[in-house]
Amino acid sequence: MRRVVSKDDLITGVWDGRIVSESALTTRINGARSAIGDSGDKQRLIKTVPRKGIRFVATVREEQRPAAAAVADSVAEPPKPALALPDKPSIAVLPFANLSSDQEQEYLADGIVDDIVTELSRFSELFVIARNSSFQYKGKAVDVRQVGRELGVRYVLEGSVRRGGGRIRISAQLIDAATGAHRWAERYDRKVEDVFAVQDEVARGIVTTLAAHVNKAEAERARTKPPNSWQAYDFYLQGAEALAAFASSMRAEDIYKARHLLEHSLAVDANYARSYAVLAQTHAAVFVNRVDGDFLDPAAVDLAHQYARKAVALDPNLPDAHAVLGFVLVWMRQHDASIAEFERAVVLNPNYVDWRFGWALVLAGNPQRAIGVLEAYMRLDPFHAPVASCFVGYAYFMLGDYSRALRVLQDFVFRVPLAAFGHAWLAAAHAQLGQLDEARAAVAEVLRLQPGSTIGVRRRIAPFKHAKNGKHFFDALRKAGLPE
Repeated sequence: MRRVVSKDDLITGVWDGRIVSESALTTRINGARSAIGDSGDKQRLIKTVPRKGIRFVATVREEQRPAAAAVADSVAEPPKPALALPDKPSIAVLPFANLSSDQEQEYLADGIVDDIVTELSRFSELFVIARNSSFQYKGKAVDVRQVGRELGVRYVLEGSVRRGGGRIRISAQLIDAATGAHRWAERYDRKVEDVFAVQDEVARGIVTTLAAHVNKAEAERARTKPPNSWQAYDFYLQGAEALAAFASSMRAEDIYKARHLLEHSLAVDANYARSYAVLAQTHAAVFVNRVDGDFLDPAAVDLAHQYARKAVALDPNLPDAHAVLGFVLVWMRQHDASIAEFERAVVLNPNYVDWRFGWALVLAGNPQRAIGVLEAYMRLDPFHAPVASCFVGYAYFMLGDYSRALRVLQDFVFRVPLAAFGHAWLAAAHAQLGQLDEARAAVAEVLRLQPGSTIGVRRRIAPFKHAKNGKHFFDALRKAGLPE
């Protein structure tokens, strides 16, 4: 309460900076008395003074808080600091609400958002938050101003998708996250097979709203080839979702589900580049993670390479196709060609960043650049996949900053305990710091997750370009107790 005007003189008052009526003022005073155990009859604590107003008359003293409360405060999660706004227009696309009666259509709404993010990211004048961070707000009632602070963006796009009877309706609205003001809103009703045109219209509508900042954007636009059939795209979305689940589950079932769905996609449209790109990633994943008999099998890399090259051939303008090819080339020890493919992806899309690029740079002997790439990725994706921070830990290890590497790697293995590669690097960091008991414990976890793991196995999983870099890592593993 800031000030109250006497009820005897006026019939209005000021409460918390707002003019209120006499009845509302009385209600507020009674509420305050009730909250502290007072009443209008006794007026022990809050007293009405004729022709003056009201006065708090109780004795006030300061008390120390109980120790338990202080401890609780010390462990409470602090509010996230607001991220600084980028120099260029910035936007986050929140998950669209699925208004269809069938909740199984959730992936459709998610896929449409994913495509809108991809299209917006093609404009170099825009700073576009990665899908993963935007989706941390999925299913939550959010304040767009809070979203803007947490993600460090000026604009937020939200909307809904309703599918039924062979038709689809997409509603979208662009909001200024600083003020909460609506800048633009539109609704699109189309046949399901016209969904690609709808996505294009949504992206164009947003860019039009930001035209003062993106006047060159249309000239830079690069289009991804849509599949010939809605069904092919539908299967692709589900396959990509299954592969994303594998990153945290490390379960073979998720890989197999992804392949099954992607194969259905390609059966409908044999020339859909995005399905080939994701299919390639599934085979690269099983080569480096022990989920089935393809672990360290050269045939798995060959198949991944075949699918990645197919994706690039079908759509040379697809950044993801070049990125997955770059990732596969790492395992083929073609480091220069690998880096060239990632750089090609960035040329095609100036906003494109990928945790796989960071891994390729570490193995190629450029950990400092890897940190820059990974930090850029994590800025665009504040709720990034844990593997990104894990590779930051690799980079710090290679730079000899073992303490910083240890902190990052400990966080990663806590979040993804089934990833043996994280425990291996953690063991190496402990060993370099002279913490041999902890190093041996980490090695024991590697052997539990990957029985028979040896330094020879790690050499195949981490194919360094330069022998001195490999020696740095493998000597640390040897010190930690990993067998030859």
